[in-house]
Amino acid sequence: MNRPVPIPRNPELPLRERKKLRTRQALADTALRLFLDRGFHETTLDELVDAVEVSKRTFFRMYGSKEDVAMAAEVELWDAYVAEVGSRELRGPVLTFLGETLIAAIAGRGEDWDRRFVATRGLIARTPALWDRSLLLSVTVQSRVVGVLETKLGIDSREDVRLRLLGELSLSAWRCAARNWIAGRGPEGSGPREKLGTWRGPGGSERLIRHVEEAFDAIPGSLTFTAS
Repeated sequence: MNRPVPIPRNPELPLRERKKLRTRQALADTALRLFLDRGFHETTLDELVDAVEVSKRTFFRMYGSKEDVAMAAEVELWDAYVAEVGSRELRGPVLTFLGETLIAAIAGRGEDWDRRFVATRGLIARTPALWDRSLLLSVTVQSRVVGVLETKLGIDSREDVRLRLLGELSLSAWRCAARNWIAGRGPEGSGPREKLGTWRGPGGSERLIRHVEEAFDAIPGSLTFTAS
């Protein structure tokens, strides 16, 4: 699979927007640290906003709930994925396009995103409320991606089931890739694990991208896989 060059971000944001982004990131980073140390339900919203020295009003301008800030790293990826799908020209096989846009979204997350994402997945795995929210989020993302494809192609997915299947396949490939990456599966092995919250997964985002490429490349063969 050919890797596209990520769309560059605008480095000239107004000061107000830069401050807003810094506050938003501080909330996400502090929330993840507190939730990992104390537990999601055991950490109150008051404790979070006090730690960042912002008001609840400021918090709710940036996040809708504790669940949203806990899953910030995951939400960032999905928002970036939908944005990549919407902004790039669609030519050739749609499944290849979806794989390339997902890779571009991962590559554009920044050098610290992989650590936050791995820690977030660990928190989700042991917090049923976040697990349920994550499943709902993935369904929502699939619907958003299909909606963008409908607009680009001028096709109604209610009449052409291929679009919905492509959305499902892209998310399925992602799940397989992410699980293998976090678990350290693959020819390179995992190496020693670090404390949750500092571990970046084996190989960081570059290794995750290779897992995504592997998963998307395996889809055609999976569809014709035959038991003997």
